[in-house]
Amino acid sequence: MTNLFEKRYYTVARIDGDYAMLKLEGAPEDLELKQVARALLPPDIMEGSRLCYEMMQYTLLY
Repeated sequence: MTNLFEKRYYTVARIDGDYAMLKLEGAPEDLELKQVARALLPPDIMEGSRLCYEMMQYTLLY
């Protein structure tokens, strides 16, 4: 079981309408992408953006 408060890093693999598909950094290539509603993500993300997930919030990394 994963800890909801554990810091994780994701890359936006693609944006599909109101959802973004996130790839967990360091995960195996065959791991399924995580689908997240764009309303939960920073507004200025684009494909290739890096995100940090911590304390149940996503932050854009510059």
